[in-house]
Amino acid sequence: MASTSSASRPHLKSLSFSSSSTLRNKKPTPCSVSYPVNKTFPISSSLQPPATYKPISWKKLCKDVASLIPNTTNQAQRTAATILNAVENAMVSYERRHHPLPKTAAPAVQIAGNFFPVPEQPVQHNLPVTGTLPECIQGVYVRNGANPLHKPISGHHLFDGDGMVHAVRFNNGSVSYSCRFTETNRLVQERELGRSIFPKAIGELHGHLGIAKLMLFNARGLSGLIDTTRGLGVANTGLIYFNGYLLAMSEDDLPYHVIITQTGDLRTSGRYDFNGQLKTTMIAHPKLDPETGELFALSYDVVSKPYLKYFRFTSNGEKSPDVEIPLDEPTMIHDFAITENFVVIPDQQVVFRLAEMVRGVSPVVYDKEKRSRFGVLNKYDKDASLILWIEVPDCFCFHLWNAWEEPDTDEVVVVGSCMTPPDSVFKEHDETLQSVLSEIRLNLKTGESTRRPVIISEELNLEAGMVNRNLLGRKTRFAYLAITEPWPKVSGFAKVDLSTGDVQKYVYGDGKYGGEPLFLPEVSGYGEDCGYIMVFVHDEEKVKSELQIINAVSMKLEATVTLPSRVPYGFHGTFMSNDDLMKQALC
Repeated sequence: MASTSSASRPHLKSLSFSSSSTLRNKKPTPCSVSYPVNKTFPISSSLQPPATYKPISWKKLCKDVASLIPNTTNQAQRTAATILNAVENAMVSYERRHHPLPKTAAPAVQIAGNFFPVPEQPVQHNLPVTGTLPECIQGVYVRNGANPLHKPISGHHLFDGDGMVHAVRFNNGSVSYSCRFTETNRLVQERELGRSIFPKAIGELHGHLGIAKLMLFNARGLSGLIDTTRGLGVANTGLIYFNGYLLAMSEDDLPYHVIITQTGDLRTSGRYDFNGQLKTTMIAHPKLDPETGELFALSYDVVSKPYLKYFRFTSNGEKSPDVEIPLDEPTMIHDFAITENFVVIPDQQVVFRLAEMVRGVSPVVYDKEKRSRFGVLNKYDKDASLILWIEVPDCFCFHLWNAWEEPDTDEVVVVGSCMTPPDSVFKEHDETLQSVLSEIRLNLKTGESTRRPVIISEELNLEAGMVNRNLLGRKTRFAYLAITEPWPKVSGFAKVDLSTGDVQKYVYGDGKYGGEPLFLPEVSGYGEDCGYIMVFVHDEEKVKSELQIINAVSMKLEATVTLPSRVPYGFHGTFMSNDDLMKQALC
């Protein structure tokens, strides 16, 4: 296809439905739910309206809720908690009767099977290995994912879950595993409360009830029942190691600093603002330039202008001033790309219109009339006056895998997966989702674009993945991408030759599914594809998980690590070498 207010420390117990306050240094935090034998979410029946509905007795409801609240010295907060909890219960009852949840917000769908959460696991050593571990793999593979601590009260989308990092440590032939929640502000408070209390951005914030839930949340904050001043994010999406810090990220907050201990365990240091330099949220896909060591990032705002800001960090962590990118309305920008000299910013057709909630619908809107475009800006420009916008019609890339410059043709080449329908991750559609690996060429001289599918021989849905990270922003031949079939499961991965469209597939086998393939380049390797693919694979029949290591040149299985517990399907990961581990900031 071608196309030319600060608040005092809240009394958390005022809202508590249990006295759970488990600390990491005592024992692992368990989930309030467990993996069901029938592999379906156990509370699905509670999401259906009762056969006969009896009107709510507000007097009885308030009495029942009040009996669950521990004593507090602040009677005003106790009263506020009683009232607000009663309001919430009434809202949930109303929603269940009058607003059946769509599949994209139904826990029974979103957290079914191996998407279901697991408890924390302390580090376990000397795991069994089948095959031979490549000697060059020394360090730790870490992968992020959504893992809700508490049973959802109402709507829940997969992306709403609390962040959990899974770590596999390789040390001279010995392998260990651990998984821990990232201790976000919301998780720490909800763990002490014993229930979910923060609003879920995708699963709950839609329509009139979404507005009501936001008002309820704000009322709890103003009453001092919860602390909303230290971030609302879940840190469940991306992971990157930069300047001594392993950062867990989601685009709704600042990153969180996670430490890998000497034993291979995980510990959250806290919310990380780059020593007071970062004042806004940061998207979960910052880009690390392999040659300069600089980190490039974006921050978007769905409420007020500027809707988008671009900034960078030097290799030693010094932040540049923000560059405000002019946008007419807030736009979903989950990912972007860099080249040697430019940053490439997509402004596509999925936008945020909070006013739509007043109309009773979702604020995430697919605007068919909007013309998708990509902005090309010099990485070191101090303002956006010279940004070049180039239209790329009918294009929505949730992820961009790489970009590079081709000076002979005055073009910037962008490789990403074009998704249709663009909002299918957030809304129900009768149309089957397609995610087509595409090459987009942006001509900097003419201001025109072309777009074509990379693979011609067959239709293949390709999503989460990467190129050789040592070549990010430079021309690459290969990409390693998850085969998202049947959506949203991953049945294997593909090694794609971006120049010829040739595909080599690695399929996990019947009843086995995985996630994002991580390509780990071999330090002494001579070819771009010299290295190994690491991926978590789960056997749904045996309910067993393992880490597979595949030779990226031969596409043959080299080794399998049997894991001591189930690893749910998740999102993105990275690899830290032993040298990286030694250089970690420990506070």
